[in-house]
Amino acid sequence: MSSINTLFRPPAEANSLIIRVADGCPWNKCTFCGMYKKVTYRLYSLEEIKRSIAEAYSLYPNARRVFLADGDVMAFSFDKLENILQILNSTFSRLARVNVYANGNSILNKNDEQLISLKKLKLNTLYMGLESGDEVTLKHVGKRETAREMVEAAQQAQTFGLRMSVMILIGLGGQQNSYRHAAATSEILNDMQPRLLSALRVIPIPGTQLYEGEQTGSFVQLTEFQAVEELREIIAGLNLKNCIFRANHSSNILPMEGRFPKDKERLLYELDHLLQTGKLSKTSPASAPLWL
Repeated sequence: MSSINTLFRPPAEANSLIIRVADGCPWNKCTFCGMYKKVTYRLYSLEEIKRSIAEAYSLYPNARRVFLADGDVMAFSFDKLENILQILNSTFSRLARVNVYANGNSILNKNDEQLISLKKLKLNTLYMGLESGDEVTLKHVGKRETAREMVEAAQQAQTFGLRMSVMILIGLGGQQNSYRHAAATSEILNDMQPRLLSALRVIPIPGTQLYEGEQTGSFVQLTEFQAVEELREIIAGLNLKNCIFRANHSSNILPMEGRFPKDKERLLYELDHLLQTGKLSKTSPASAPLWL
């Protein structure tokens, strides 16, 4: 089934079969996010989803990876999510994994037995936006959960074999709270121990409250130099035991990737080298990417 709304997916899901099962985001109050601002949240009916799955199968019968869109599919009731996964498993004989966006609250609303059942039905990776480990920053940008609640959600999911792919936003605290944002984010990630970690640079998007704050001066975006400095501070504070790290989104100043803990020193060396080149602007954020 088609939808007129823009569909969003993580970069890592580029080669997955994407099946839309909802429109928008059930929270949709974060000041930095412009993804769903003009979209009315709607969960598709099971009959609509069955038709979408049948249509997808007719085109890609050998699909192994499926991404269920849109924002926070984990917010579906357990019964409905279980039904969707059962249909996918019975339809695609080669299905290996199903991945979704998930907020901390939607994970915490599933009990241990339900998470175990979803894992058995090949639910695999939950993409969650931590954004910041700093509680003040999270409250200021309208995040629903506290950092500690998101730690609890990630730990609970990973206890039962689900993989957490966590996203952080470089510069979300602005110039005023950059140090606190960086230090707290490292601390929370160390407690969370995600299997996958992505760092993006926050870009104020027209139509969002963060953009309005930038226009009025209440939010001051990091300069190019400061953004790289902040990322370096976060990485320096990380003690992750088994995590794939990526900072290869178009918003990033320097594309990077590696695995913790073995690549930590290399990542720091690359950032230190960039900071020492003199090529980074110390007065402006530099041009925004053409696409985000």
